[in-house]
Amino acid sequence: MKVLGLIPARGGSKGVSRKNIRLLLGKPMLAYTIEAAKNAGRLTRVILSTEDEEIAEVGLKYGVDVPFMRPAELARDTTPTLPVIQHAIESLEAIGEVYDAICLLQPTNPLRRAEDIDNCIELFEETGADSVISIRQVPHEYNPKWVYWKNADGKMVLTTGETAPISRRQDLPPAFHREGSVYVTRKTVLFEAGNLYGTDVHGYEIEPEHSVNIDTLEDWNEVERRLQERLAASDSQRETDFAATV
Repeated sequence: MKVLGLIPARGGSKGVSRKNIRLLLGKPMLAYTIEAAKNAGRLTRVILSTEDEEIAEVGLKYGVDVPFMRPAELARDTTPTLPVIQHAIESLEAIGEVYDAICLLQPTNPLRRAEDIDNCIELFEETGADSVISIRQVPHEYNPKWVYWKNADGKMVLTTGETAPISRRQDLPPAFHREGSVYVTRKTVLFEAGNLYGTDVHGYEIEPEHSVNIDTLEDWNEVERRLQERLAASDSQRETDFAATV
C-alpha cells in the first residue's frame, strides 16, 4: 500500500506568531514533524504543503519534499483541512503519482514519534479501515455517560440519551477523544465521503507523554519544558551508559 505523508504548514497563525518555523529548543517546530515522518518506515513519500516561501525553504533544509506551492485561498484561517489534502492529492496525480491513503501529520504535534506513525499505518492495513486516528482516553469526569447537555429551558439531559448516569466510576466504559497527532485515511474516503474518517474508524492510543497540540504560548512553554526534561533524561542515560563501559 502506498501511503503519502502530508505535512500542512501555512504561514499565518493566531495563537503563536509564525509558530511553524519558530525555534523550539533551537530548531523550527516544523522540523520535529519532518524528522518523525522521515524516520517512519511505512510512509511511501513525505511532502510539505505550504503557501509560504520561508516555510518551504525551512522544509527543504530539513529534507522534506515541497513539490508544489499551495494556493493562498487554501491557507486562510477559515480554510478546512479537507480541501488542503485534496489539493495535494490532485497536484501529485497530475504528475503521475497516485497513493492509496494519506497520513496527515500536523506540525502542531512536535512530540509525535515515528513509531506512532508506523503503528497507525500498520493498524490501517491490518483492519482495512476507512481511517485510523490517534486517540487519548477521556478522563472519567468527562465520560459521555456522565456528561450532560443543557436544553434551552435549562433541563439537563445526558449526552447518551439515557435517563440516569452510571453511579460508580469503576463501571464507566472507556471513552476516547481524537488526539490529533496522526490521521491515516483512504483516498477514496477523502473524495467520496468528503471527510477524514469514513464509517469504519479505528483508533490508536497515544501515550500522554508523546501527545500535545500547540495552539497558545502556554502550550508552547509546556512543550519546551517537556522537551528539556526529555533531553536532560537522555543526557543522564548517556552518562550512565558511558560510566558502565569504563
